[in-house]
Amino acid sequence: MFPDWTVEIEQGAKHKATGLADFTVATYQTLLNPERLAKFDPQKTKAVIIDEAHHAAAPSYRKLLSHFHPDVRHPDPDHSPQAERDRVPVLGFSATFSRHDGLALGSVFERIVYHRDVLQMINEDWLCDVRLTSVRVNLDLNTVALNKNGDFASASLARVMNTPTMNELVVRTWLDRAAACKSTLIFCVNVAHVQDLTNAFRKYGVDARFLTGRTNVTARKELVASFKAGEFPVLINCAVLTEGADIPNIDCVIVARPTRSKNIFSQMIGRGLRLSPETGKEDCHIIDYVDTVNRVSSVMSVPTLLGLDPMKLNLENEPLSTLQKELKEPSLSIDTPDTPIDAQARSVTYEDHESLQSLSNSLKGKEIQIRQISRFAWVTCKKDTYVLQSFKAVKVKISRSKDPEQPFVVKLHRWIHRDGKRIEVTLTLQTASSLEDAVHGADTCVQERLGIDWQTLLHSASWRKKGPTTTQVKQIMEHFSKTSVNVGTFLSAVGLKLGEDQEDPTAKQIEDRIKLMNRGQLFDAITRLKHRADKHYAREGQAMEQEMRRQFKIQQKEAKRTLRETVAVGPLHMSHVLNAEPFTTSSL
Repeated sequence: MFPDWTVEIEQGAKHKATGLADFTVATYQTLLNPERLAKFDPQKTKAVIIDEAHHAAAPSYRKLLSHFHPDVRHPDPDHSPQAERDRVPVLGFSATFSRHDGLALGSVFERIVYHRDVLQMINEDWLCDVRLTSVRVNLDLNTVALNKNGDFASASLARVMNTPTMNELVVRTWLDRAAACKSTLIFCVNVAHVQDLTNAFRKYGVDARFLTGRTNVTARKELVASFKAGEFPVLINCAVLTEGADIPNIDCVIVARPTRSKNIFSQMIGRGLRLSPETGKEDCHIIDYVDTVNRVSSVMSVPTLLGLDPMKLNLENEPLSTLQKELKEPSLSIDTPDTPIDAQARSVTYEDHESLQSLSNSLKGKEIQIRQISRFAWVTCKKDTYVLQSFKAVKVKISRSKDPEQPFVVKLHRWIHRDGKRIEVTLTLQTASSLEDAVHGADTCVQERLGIDWQTLLHSASWRKKGPTTTQVKQIMEHFSKTSVNVGTFLSAVGLKLGEDQEDPTAKQIEDRIKLMNRGQLFDAITRLKHRADKHYAREGQAMEQEMRRQFKIQQKEAKRTLRETVAVGPLHMSHVLNAEPFTTSSL
């Protein structure tokens, strides 16, 4: 496009640019060297363009970007920007514009000027359609350690995924569901997993080959070229082909490494979404694995990528374009193998969907459960209001904002003593475009910035399983004595249901039931009551009652209309009165 431009490369010891070219291609690792960065004068730079821009909020990126734009905050708090310096425009491009750690990309970018999600790209024929299979298998991901980024630690995850049983399951899944695919790309946990799974495929006579970070550059290029040419059907890798790989003929992706990172998962399945009409590719078959033992928060799958609960969906080889019918149509049947694999995978169920579009439709009308997003014990106090309360005088609250582009706001509430008075100080931590981003950002702040014992705030914290304290029971009973809502509504706010044999329980009966709850449940109940959840439940109940009355009237009216239009042999009557039972609140 610009044949007269000069182009240089700034990368490692081999490529050193002058800093004077029209266009310089560089790696951020190289530019982190102050001497290498200094040659690029902000006053002579017209723009900084970042590929894979979702990385830009990381401290390493902000460190070098602050050199070109003083409004980009340097990670070193003692760094003093040169305010008089020119502000070089920063442009970013990314197919996964979010971060698992919740770090706000607004620290670098001011506005998203163009965006297309996966469904739009599929519907507009920029990407191929997707066929989905989720394999439900009895794993135990709850035992897997997490790394500093909140994703599964590779060594710990490998002990669950790289076993003869699981590798056998992956091979059998491919043979059963995807053997007709021409080019299958598989993602594994680590190098040992890659090698063991490759051997498992070869044991069944499948020409599977592998690629790891240890593969030299020449061999890597030859292997990818052979795979592109369709010379063998299965290529297995770990952490090599996640970002930037251009292999359009891939028509099946198997995710054999569970992840809690939306970006990593999106990048893995994205390897198979490119169009390849010259190879006859019509869609890409995505196969992933869902743990049925422990519902570990934030484990990604195609359903959770769209905000759905994979355990509530029946995915039986469905195309994405028809999955949107899920809300309006009964669930599809589940195919359970007659002889499930034992050991770890002692119970296996295939769930297929023919398209991503139909899976997306399942999202409509279904609220994302915050326990699926975070490992912290967030409490839902009312719609779109979530609170994480600590033992100290600190809480973090997520609620709706008035900004349509950033509809969620995360605030820190801290109580301090000043002039003999206890006052509340509120600080806005961030805004977010989705609940998931807000939660991940809040979780990161809780772990790194608040100076509290964040491990006590986990769902799995041992104290939560202990019996209730006398103080907890007393607090809840005090709320009960002062509440203006009915007993059933109050118990719902606490987390209990009104027993069928207890239409009007005494305070003693309520207290006895509360004492059967554990310490964590009562801690959450007190948090809800402090935020007037009982009043919210009462308003919801009233709204539900009004809606039921409205629906009852509509049914009466429709029944009368149907009767008027019915022709039957017999005497004609001037009028007809329907015998309908009166609507009463007790029928609720």
